[in-house]
Amino acid sequence: MEIVTLNYPIEVEGELLSQVSLRRPKARDLKHMETAKGGEIAKSMGLIAHLAELSPHAIEELDASDFQAISEVVAGFLTDSVQANTSTVS
Repeated sequence: MEIVTLNYPIEVEGELLSQVSLRRPKARDLKHMETAKGGEIAKSMGLIAHLAELSPHAIEELDASDFQAISEVVAGFLTDSVQANTSTVS
């Protein structure tokens, strides 16, 4: 679980959200992202919504810099997984 502090908090269901907690993705999350409609950003937004357990609308309200920071954390999850798999294969 990673926590990202938002530079620009957003209101979600009447409450101010200043941090986003992200769980590590599971294979089913990646499958859902692959089969989702839309471009890469739309797919990333859907994945982030799943991992953060937030609505897609809440993700759409994020400031672009906060969205980028969250995207980098998610990319790090995926990079960590690939590195772990390649080190156990050899």
